[in-house]
Amino acid sequence: MSQISLDAFTPAEVIEFVGRAGVAKGNMRLDKVFFSAVSAGCLLAFACGTVLSTNTTPWFQENAPGLIRTISALVFPYGLCMIILTGADLCTGSFMFTTVAALQRRLPWYKMLIHWVVTFFGNLAGSLFVVAIIFGYGNVFSADPFKSQVIAFATKKQVTPDFHMIFLRGIGCNWLVCLACFFGIQGRDLTSKIIGIWWPIFAFVSLGFDHVVANMTFIPLAIWVGADKITVGLYIWKGIIPTLIGNILGGGLFCGE
Repeated sequence: MSQISLDAFTPAEVIEFVGRAGVAKGNMRLDKVFFSAVSAGCLLAFACGTVLSTNTTPWFQENAPGLIRTISALVFPYGLCMIILTGADLCTGSFMFTTVAALQRRLPWYKMLIHWVVTFFGNLAGSLFVVAIIFGYGNVFSADPFKSQVIAFATKKQVTPDFHMIFLRGIGCNWLVCLACFFGIQGRDLTSKIIGIWWPIFAFVSLGFDHVVANMTFIPLAIWVGADKITVGLYIWKGIIPTLIGNILGGGLFCGE
């Protein structure tokens, strides 16, 4: 019986590549890291906008909410595809890359932490740029039914769930996101990389998990269009803190180790 041959790197080879990438990221000049992270924040914000526009289907929201969530989850992964294929820095992916490099003793822990901080604020800057300049002043979501969907989506993410629920969803989210990064490296050709990235991201969006960088678009955009129940303080308390901690554990512990 003939063996099936897969044109892909082995898991051991991928771990080696992940470690090398973590070393390169951790030793990159901080200004380059920041602007690379700004680019990643912008690219993911576009995908978040697509999710919101896809979800703006009142009949489906009333009669088939699971189906419309599945459809929007199918289109969202193009954001991470653009980020990985352009080499931009997403903090949630870096939680795996730099953790692996640090565990392999190729990167000092303090450089890992500095990289996390710089990429986080770069991602935030990029996301807020798109929210304010492209979506906000561009009036992309300023009118109903799109405005109502932005507010409803953010309310379900921030107001309805408890702190611990968001934290646990954050673990599941970045576990899958970092697997997408892993599979993106494992494929040898462009098609394989895109397919490898696509399905774990589809999984986390279809399950309604929380991604700290995606929330940098979803929640500030809701504040921008006038969500009454969502404030900056609430966003920091429930949109950043539990999601960020969960994402760090999901990427660094559950996937990185």
